[in-house]
Amino acid sequence: MDCLRKAKLLVFDAYGTLFDVAGAVRRMAPFLKGKDKELALLWRQKQLEYTWQRSLRADFADFEQVTAQALGWALESLALDSGDLKAPLMALYRELEAYPDARQTLEKLKQTGRQTAILSNGSKAMLAAAVASAGIGPYLDAVLSVDPLRIYKPHPSVYALVGAHFAVTPERVAFVSGNYWDASAGAANGFSAIWINRTKALPEPLPGQIKAVIQQLSELPGLLA
Repeated sequence: MDCLRKAKLLVFDAYGTLFDVAGAVRRMAPFLKGKDKELALLWRQKQLEYTWQRSLRADFADFEQVTAQALGWALESLALDSGDLKAPLMALYRELEAYPDARQTLEKLKQTGRQTAILSNGSKAMLAAAVASAGIGPYLDAVLSVDPLRIYKPHPSVYALVGAHFAVTPERVAFVSGNYWDASAGAANGFSAIWINRTKALPEPLPGQIKAVIQQLSELPGLLA
């Protein structure tokens, strides 16, 4: 696709795109009474719901607080001991593992002369910790957080951070997300959006035309060649 090949800037969502959001729960699975998969899904669901609700209420709290509140609710709803589990799970979330193909993909993209960046709901501190832990910092030109805006995706002002930072027009940006709602919002704001559909989920009836669907990050360099 010509619009993707012409992209000079690759912008990635962080959580669920570069970083495996289920990783923290997976590492604590022996202590979760067989409820690890259920906890991972519920924690993520509530984390996203709280960002959307806070944006609508104009009642911002940073992503670390939102994530901790979502975890506390999920643990309690599953009758798991929040006192023993919350602190270690949050510590592991700050150092989430990147998907196995993330670092190599970013390195290959940099070798093409393109710029790369993260655009995330994550707080600056959380993103810095995750990027350092995953060792992908050398392959990123910027890590953009919603913190200065005090509102979350999919508000249009978040996607406008990219143009403000890089002085680039939206049509020169390829936006990559593992979340359909995020990819479609990026497309609605003028980016050439790529959805990483790892779970073979159905697309949702939301505005914004996605240009390509892939199943893993390693497909990106070939798609953009």
